[in-house]
This record gives sequence, C-alpha cells and structure tokens, in this order.
Amino acid sequence: MLKSDNNNMQHNGRSARLPRKRFYRARAHSNPLSDSHFPIPIIPADVDYSQHFPYFFPSRSSDDDDGSAPPRKIRFADIGCGFGGLLVGLSRLFPDTLMIGMELRDKVTEYVKERILALRAANPGQYENISVVRTNSMKYVPNYFEKGQLSKMFFLFPDPHFKEKNHRRRVISLQLLDEYAYALEVGGIIYTITDVDELGDWMRSCLEDHPLFEAVPEEELEADPVVRLLSSATEEGQKVARNGGQTFRAVYRRISEKE
Repeated sequence: MLKSDNNNMQHNGRSARLPRKRFYRARAHSNPLSDSHFPIPIIPADVDYSQHFPYFFPSRSSDDDDGSAPPRKIRFADIGCGFGGLLVGLSRLFPDTLMIGMELRDKVTEYVKERILALRAANPGQYENISVVRTNSMKYVPNYFEKGQLSKMFFLFPDPHFKEKNHRRRVISLQLLDEYAYALEVGGIIYTITDVDELGDWMRSCLEDHPLFEAVPEEELEADPVVRLLSSATEEGQKVARNGGQTFRAVYRRISEKE
C-alpha cells in the first residue's frame, strides 16, 4: 500500500480520512447483461471532464478556457476497477495522464470516488488525474471514448463466469474486442490478469484469435513498470498473493488492419 494511502492522512493539521470499505461492500459480481439505471453520455463529447478532473479542466460554465490548447483526453481505462487500487498506483507513475475506472457496482463506485477525494485532499496536486464512473463497460465503451483515444486498457481479475451458459457475460470476448480495438490507438495495449487458469486461457485465446491484436514480447513486459502493478495493486491481486495463488497474464498490443 502506498505510504500516502493510509486510513488517516494529515494535511495542514487536518485529517483526510479514507472511506472504510466495510461501509461500501457490495456483491462481488454483478450481471453485466441486466439493465441498470445511471446516466450515459450519448457521445464521448458529452462526458463532462470538469466533473472528473477539475484540476485540469475549468467548469463548463467557466470563462477560463479560451480554447487555445487542444483538450486533454482520457488515455487509460480500468475496466471493472473494483476499489481503485490500480488507479491509485498508476496515478503516481503517470501523473500527467488522465485515466478513469469503470465500475458497475454503485457502492463500490462511490467508495472509489470518496477514496480519490480523500487522497487529493491529503496530497495537493496529486491524484488529480484519476476518476471513476459507474457504467457498464460491456455496453457503453463507445459512449465514453472516441476512436483510437485510449493507449491502455486494463482487465484485472474479471468475473470468471464459470458456467458455460454465462460465458457470454465475460468481459473479454471476440465481439467485445472489436469495441476495445475501436477505442484503442494503434500501439495501445490491453492488460489482462486472472487467478483462474481456464479464464486465463479464454482471454489469451480471444486476443490471439482477434486480427487486431498481437502478443507483447516478454522482454518488453519485463521493462514495463505497469506490469508489476497488475498483481499487486488491486485488492484481488493482494488476496491471491497472500494465499500463495498463481496468476495468468495476457498482454496484447493493438495493431493496424492488415492489408
């Protein structure tokens, strides 16, 4: 755990208390095929960045933005971000890169919001580049991201949906990879990890069979600081490590269409 991410953080003599997970617990998994009720942008331009990243964006009603600089865009997306551990770790590695977590469970989303606000209060100027939104990423990725907008997408310890009849609920599939390929720039990377051997094979097979992805070489992964966070930054990854479990990783790069 990061030193600045403690239950009680002092700043200017005041305590910025992190939210307690026990008050935000929810079911471990949700049905991504069910209908949920939350606001959804019609197009990516409708996403109000000032609500997510006020440090970088003036309010839409403000006159401070003269439009002279090209607008920043979200570049990393953590799909099913859970309690936000990966976002917190990535924020310090890439402080100038905007990134967002996408989480379906409302209580968990609220926890991540409160966690980010507490970290910002305790560390002025830090953690301003991360945010979270409650949404269903299996349905609405194109509503949030333009073509080629993202450089990294993360799928860490997703729901395995063990029963064969529920495999259609898995967040990695050939059909969904079409949408992820749309949102990723050429050269962008998808990171996946799980502690379920069969799911690891499934995700690797889907990525291997898709014409717009190729495996990232192992020597490149060894030099990638992000890879070290995949198994250590999240609550699920930490639990697997405590129990001495094994993880299965698949990291693939978005490539251009072959002629």
